[in-house]
Amino acid sequence: MRLTLGLISVDEKSNEIPAVQELLKVLDLDGAVVTADAMHCQKETAKAVIGKEADYLLMVKGNQPSLQEELNDAIIKAFDEDDAAIRRHHKRETNHGREEYREVVVLPCPKDSLVFSQWEGIETIGMIYRTRETNGKFEDSTETFITSLPCKVRDITKRIRDHWGTENQQHYVLDVTFSEDSSRIRKGTGPEISSVFRRLALSLLQQHLTPHVVALVASLV
Repeated sequence: MRLTLGLISVDEKSNEIPAVQELLKVLDLDGAVVTADAMHCQKETAKAVIGKEADYLLMVKGNQPSLQEELNDAIIKAFDEDDAAIRRHHKRETNHGREEYREVVVLPCPKDSLVFSQWEGIETIGMIYRTRETNGKFEDSTETFITSLPCKVRDITKRIRDHWGTENQQHYVLDVTFSEDSSRIRKGTGPEISSVFRRLALSLLQQHLTPHVVALVASLV
């Protein structure tokens, strides 16, 4: 639906991690799937999501070295042993002169791992491999993730695409179209208030792009 459902300010002496955990407490997440970047790949966050009767899909990077190493080893072992539990989904796209190939690999989380057992609700581990060719220049990248979702590769692939879509459809628009990062509003509660109105305006635009809504959004921003 592309709606902003909640917003919590981050204290100057803190960061986004505890703010997200506080936000999870006030949202009704029953049956939802929470996706988050690697910063929020935290045991407490995973536990909070499961406690709200929801599922999580968390990207894994170097801020969780033991988890990342265990993930890499488990996936490599599964490939080496030609594990029948591996599920793969790939897609190739060409847009604006750029050719991109994406492959998502998932497998059930190994039950004998002490590292994985520390993550509440974990059911599936996986990897995303991407290659991109633009004007003859080739780039590739690999990312890993954990999730409490069942090992269904097409469903998980869709969740990952939706997660990337949030970056393009919200964060990028707020930064470029609404110039959020370059805003000079700094005093008092001004930043929080202006942030709320930007997200309200974006939600309205993405839901109902009519002359009436456009006029209302223009008055808000």
